[in-house]
Amino acid sequence: MASREEDWVANDIIKVFPMTLTLPLQPQEEAKLVAAARARGVSLDALVREALGRIFAEADAQAPGKEPTRSLRGLLAKYGPAPSAEEIDRNRAEMLANFPRSDF
Repeated sequence: MASREEDWVANDIIKVFPMTLTLPLQPQEEAKLVAAARARGVSLDALVREALGRIFAEADAQAPGKEPTRSLRGLLAKYGPAPSAEEIDRNRAEMLANFPRSDF
């Protein structure tokens, strides 16, 4: 892992911080893990990272595709074009024409 406190991935969207995992292993499981790392000529950390990399790749492949988001303009398109400023002013004046006034 990098020497920095944090690494940036996915175009600076997600921060990844170092993490320590503790796994309770039986002595025979630990011996198999050490033997597998030695057989590959890598450290235990590298062996576990490789296994996690495969798990993450499999999870990414199985993850359903995210549906693209639609803009608000796209959602409201079915209602036709927006009214112009003049239309809004006319409608406002028409709605308030018979509204009782209290300024006199």
